[in-house]
Amino acid sequence: MSTAIITVSGLSVELGGNPVLRDVGLTADPGEIVAVVGANGAGKSTLLRCLAGLHPPRSGALRVLDGPPRDDAGFWRDVALVGDEPAWYPGLTAREHLELTHAVHAPARLEVGAALESFDLLERADASPQALSTGQRQRLSLAAALLRPSRLLLLDEPERGLDEMFRERLATILTGYADAGGTVVMATHDHRLAESTRARQVVLEAGQATSRSRTRNGA
Repeated sequence: MSTAIITVSGLSVELGGNPVLRDVGLTADPGEIVAVVGANGAGKSTLLRCLAGLHPPRSGALRVLDGPPRDDAGFWRDVALVGDEPAWYPGLTAREHLELTHAVHAPARLEVGAALESFDLLERADASPQALSTGQRQRLSLAAALLRPSRLLLLDEPERGLDEMFRERLATILTGYADAGGTVVMATHDHRLAESTRARQVVLEAGQATSRSRTRNGA
């Protein structure tokens, strides 16, 4: 059995009859951070949706956690996704959203108080997500993903709405997750975030992928 968390080969995707990804290959191992970079429209979000089992490829082989990605409870027990902003529950505060995640996904990686502190949300814990700023809501989404247990984090532009200071903290948080054995694949425009996490960078250009730097452990 392969030790790779993600193995992709020959992945091709079309949207509306137009090719978006062409013969893309990608691997990610336990404890590795992979940053997928490229211009807008290069296919970064589409690739993450394929890895999450939310978009079927036209062709190619795709394995995540020793099987095809699938939208079911077993898969999502090991995979946490931060993509488009979630639909927040009306009437629940930021703290209550995290308490719900904590209860559903026990045993959690973090206690709710620790997650609020790590993601700089203590002062806004009793506000509803709708009353938070864009950056605060992004931090809440990331807190919910990092609070729950997982083996794989899929992050679509995790830096969205975050100031420079918190982006530096996010790099530390993601590095800690990987050091504990988790795998991160993130689509990002922030090259500094990619470099701060010592991520292996994969460049998407014209629908094709090329690796640009070494893995975090220097291999």
